[in-house]
Amino acid sequence: MELNTTRIGKRGVVVIPAGLRRKYRLEEGSLMVAEERAEGILLRPVATVPIEIYSLKRQAEFLLNNAVDLADYAWAVKQVQKMGLDPDKIPHKKPTT
Repeated sequence: MELNTTRIGKRGVVVIPAGLRRKYRLEEGSLMVAEERAEGILLRPVATVPIEIYSLKRQAEFLLNNAVDLADYAWAVKQVQKMGLDPDKIPHKKPTT
């Protein structure tokens, strides 16, 4: 394990040595988390993943397509109707059992 020394600058800015930035693929704007530990502060990169915000129509599609039997499907249809949507206008496959 390599040991590097750095200084804390104005406004608490910490410069991570170039070799470590390259090794861990850190670039300007990379997100880091600072964790308080018994032995000090641990800085580590944060992985981010984009999320999808589902529309009501997409949520209704999930409900209808994930029904496992006819009773479950009937429940899903009611939920979709409560959402103010027409289940017949949502693309889905009705279960056969």
